[in-house]
Amino acid sequence: MNQPLGHHYIGGARSGAGDTLLHSLDAMTGEPLPGVFHQATAAEVDAAARAAEAAYPAFRALSAERRAEFLDAIATELDALGEAFIATVCRETALPPARIQGERARTSGQLRLFAGVLRRGDFHGARIDRALPQRQPLPRPDLRQCQLGIGPVAVFGASNFPLAFSTAGGDTAAALAAGCPVVFKAHSGHMATSEWVADAILRAATQTGMPAGVFNLIFGSGVGEGLVRHPAIQAVGFTGSLKGGRALCDLAAARKQPIPVFAEMSSINPVILLPAALAARGEQLAGELAASVTLGCGQFCTNPGLVIGIRSAAFSTFVERFAARMADQAAQTMLNAGTLASYAHGLARLHAHPGIRHLAGQSQQGNQARPQLFQADARLLLEGDELLQEEVFGPATVLVEVADLAQLQQALASLQGQLTATLIAEPEDLAVAAQLVPLLERNAGRLLLNGYPTGVEVCDAMVHGGPYPATSDARGTSVGSLAIARFLRPVCYQNYPDALLPDALKNANPLGIARLVDGVTTREALG
Repeated sequence: MNQPLGHHYIGGARSGAGDTLLHSLDAMTGEPLPGVFHQATAAEVDAAARAAEAAYPAFRALSAERRAEFLDAIATELDALGEAFIATVCRETALPPARIQGERARTSGQLRLFAGVLRRGDFHGARIDRALPQRQPLPRPDLRQCQLGIGPVAVFGASNFPLAFSTAGGDTAAALAAGCPVVFKAHSGHMATSEWVADAILRAATQTGMPAGVFNLIFGSGVGEGLVRHPAIQAVGFTGSLKGGRALCDLAAARKQPIPVFAEMSSINPVILLPAALAARGEQLAGELAASVTLGCGQFCTNPGLVIGIRSAAFSTFVERFAARMADQAAQTMLNAGTLASYAHGLARLHAHPGIRHLAGQSQQGNQARPQLFQADARLLLEGDELLQEEVFGPATVLVEVADLAQLQQALASLQGQLTATLIAEPEDLAVAAQLVPLLERNAGRLLLNGYPTGVEVCDAMVHGGPYPATSDARGTSVGSLAIARFLRPVCYQNYPDALLPDALKNANPLGIARLVDGVTTREALG
């Protein structure tokens, strides 16, 4: 693809009816890139949603193996994209080639992960309670339950991960694995990238015989409301700001038929430095933490935005070393001008707060983000000051020194929901850590010990979620195999014959699916 066509993908065909034209920009220079994109019209949004709705019965009815083949084919197509594709992503995002190549591997890897989930079959959640006709005082009917795809899903691309949380990213992969066609709203920051990936998805769909409309893509601003309100859409996947996520949640809740929104929105990811760890390796921690805060220009949703320690000479020494490390960090280009402006606004608010002082970092100027370090009075955290709870998206963090363990517990109890919470500890700290873990369990989806939250493994055990405002629904995750559960719903069949049951619930169990039968896990057929 030498130049993007800028047309939408609707029902397996291209559409570009709108007169309003959009441009993708070079993230380094702000100059328009080659090609134009069409703003989706209301009719095209409607057509995309209806195409997904039309594809849903046939796609959901496909065997898990057929859907797995589709996901594997998408991964293969992504891996085959050449240097021109990598160059396009780099120009749109200012991210280096090595980062894009790694993110592509993660994206194809999570597609293959979900293909594996489909093949092993545990996503079915099959439960069977056989009839007890002789039971007194009343007989029990034959009851069988399994999980089915919820319906067409609207997915919104994220700005900071143009591949892994975008067109063929985790939400799309999980929805397709669940048997749910997707309508994808491309992010304005990387529209050309989205077209490259959409082409790959559609090639895979053709190769594997998927129904037209299994994947649809639309470009444009202001189209999200119509998409979320559309009666064909049954769930929403979103990664972005708290403001954007809340708007989608409110729209979905106000529908005649409310639908779930699985939104990842905002997190400051606290890191708690315990005394023995600071005394043993304070200088090392200063370097490691500075690297984590500034990794990828701080544009990770798990970026450590709050660092807490108990007052001590070791903590004071750490603050000096950490400030020196942060002052040495180089400026970096952010994803786009809007992200940089938002970062500058967040820094200005911290500078203006009377209870917060600036410790390190050069003045913000030019078109690059400069790392910054602040320290806040502990009372702000203890009293629930809203500014300390807000994410500043970029290479900045805030230190807080608490007086003692009791004040640390109070501070952690005051925090809102988080994606991650980290304890840095030595063995001598574990007794103290044990008192903190219950507080962290209440507030975060992933608890780390002696690690840094930047970097999310794609695997079965991962949780990338947490209580509000980290996400809109703390019961799910947007990374890892459990992400498929967001787009499934349980269906119970009472007294149904084998001929009318899904394969996962048939007596014959032709696929050897693991099932809970009368309280016992088995893969055996039923007599």
